[in-house]
Amino acid sequence: MISDLDMYLFGQGTHYEIYKKLGAHPCEVGGVWGFSFAVWAPHAVSVSVVGDFNGWNNARNPMMLLEGSGIFACFIPEAQAGQLYKYDILTRDHQHILKADPYAFSAELRPGTASRLYASSYVFHDEEWMAARPVTETQQRQKPLAIYECQLASWMRHPGADPSFYSYRKLAERLGGYVKYMGYTHIELIGISEYPLDASWGYQVTGYYAPTSRHGSPDDFKFFIDEMHRLGIGVIMDWVPAHFPRDAHALSCFDGEPLYEYGDPRRGEHAEWGTKIFDLGRPQVSNFLIANALYWLKEYHIDGLRVDAVASMLYLDYAKNPGEWLPNIYGGNQNLESIEFFKHLNSIIRQECPGTFTVAEESTAWPGITARPEEGGLGFTFKWNMGWMHDFLEYMVKDPIFRRYHHGTMTLPMTYSGAEHFILVLSHDEVVHMKRSMWEKMPGDEWQKYAGLKAAYSFMMGHPGKKLLFMGQDFGQRREWNEDRELDWFMLGDERNRNLQEFYHSLLTMYRSYPALYAQDYGSEGFEWINSWDADRCIFSFIRFEEDRKHPILFVVNFTPVPRDDYAVGVPAAGKYELLLDESRGFYEKPRSRKVLTAEASECDGRPWRLSFPLPGYGVAVYRLK
Repeated sequence: MISDLDMYLFGQGTHYEIYKKLGAHPCEVGGVWGFSFAVWAPHAVSVSVVGDFNGWNNARNPMMLLEGSGIFACFIPEAQAGQLYKYDILTRDHQHILKADPYAFSAELRPGTASRLYASSYVFHDEEWMAARPVTETQQRQKPLAIYECQLASWMRHPGADPSFYSYRKLAERLGGYVKYMGYTHIELIGISEYPLDASWGYQVTGYYAPTSRHGSPDDFKFFIDEMHRLGIGVIMDWVPAHFPRDAHALSCFDGEPLYEYGDPRRGEHAEWGTKIFDLGRPQVSNFLIANALYWLKEYHIDGLRVDAVASMLYLDYAKNPGEWLPNIYGGNQNLESIEFFKHLNSIIRQECPGTFTVAEESTAWPGITARPEEGGLGFTFKWNMGWMHDFLEYMVKDPIFRRYHHGTMTLPMTYSGAEHFILVLSHDEVVHMKRSMWEKMPGDEWQKYAGLKAAYSFMMGHPGKKLLFMGQDFGQRREWNEDRELDWFMLGDERNRNLQEFYHSLLTMYRSYPALYAQDYGSEGFEWINSWDADRCIFSFIRFEEDRKHPILFVVNFTPVPRDDYAVGVPAAGKYELLLDESRGFYEKPRSRKVLTAEASECDGRPWRLSFPLPGYGVAVYRLK
């Protein structure tokens, strides 16, 4: 199963399908069917396979060391799909340790920690979707991208059942229907790679090649993705190359010594998170991760990878005090191995998986996150705009009386919006750990909270940048997200929550309907402030443009409960402006139902033409030049 070329490429860190060689695979040897096993454990004295097929007896199936590679391999004719197994590793200090397979395609449901033999029979039926995906980065960035961030284990649960998790197939029906109706273009899944601790949300991975068994089998997950594609919904997966947990059955000290992690704790440990850091300077470790990214994109037809905690990988001193980290060879705090890793990762994804994209969760001002590697960048397609999120929420939590003193926090992000290809994010991290839900963040009484959310989401939808919203926030969930329970779907029994949900549905429908709202998100051509200095009234007005600039779309958002019955706003051209959306009705999909205003030839906001109309408290008005 493993050739000299395989071993050479793996040693160089360039075997992009190493998952087809290492791990456990059904195969035929000498006319007998069974499973081949291969594991990289260069520090081990010996390795054997134990499992259901041999009574977990470490003397039954010893593995052979392939000279010069650190890889142990064997063939077991008794092994069958569905059986559990582990590797029994004899360390150099004469201890036997049991380890799950790093390349296992399936895993035992927690609290079990074994790997499970797997043979796929699933055939995808998404050829049309795959063929239609935009291939180049320019095409991807000119498409609408409205993401529903979701953790499957807590989206919806079976009442009173044990386990209470919905299956991938049931989620394909119920979650797929919801996302399709609401109008999102993509769903972003938290916690898909196998993980043992529910409270980690899936960010402490023990099975990088195994979709979590909480919701079913790997083929069930393939069905889920296939169904999303049938519904016209792209699938983004959270991917965690920054760190891994200390769990004894997983990657930590895999063969009795540091292997996947750096040996020096000043490089190899995240003290804040209690996790280990991948040694990206070791080619086989880098290969493990890059092949893993390609595995999800190729074998599961995932459309995009959101790469977690990129900043923690780029800075050697991330969350560390002086004396707790080691500088690079030039004395700096940049992790040179991570920089090379990201360039390698994004370059090979662009080459091997056209039509897919990568997203960096990066919280600093590191330059060139979304620039091409050949231009000195890291090569990501998009970057989460954490600066926008911070400034936006800092403004929104303020009492309207005091917002006038923080007006600049809402306009500041436009000064750097062209620095990267950004996604505006209101993610799970903003609605947990006493940060409060989006509804609860809004100041004022209940009316102001619902109205404030409408205004906030309208501003976000008009602002340059792609969009992401965490589950539950589109209908005004009041409680913080908790991974131990489903969303508060009962809130939809309240008419105000249903109204907010329908309003967000309207925003998404409008967003997808007009290229002016997404095709020119980057650079100065697609956006102009009309009035960015109206701090006393806390009103923002701006224009979004299509490439031909013929039908600009005007946004006006009032962030106080004070109505402005005689509001006037400058517009760039004469003509008739039709009302696309307001806070009372949402999106007016039928053109005949839209109110039309004719621009007056009168200077306003430094423009020669103006529109005049009443603007309610927390009012939103979106007009388009006909």
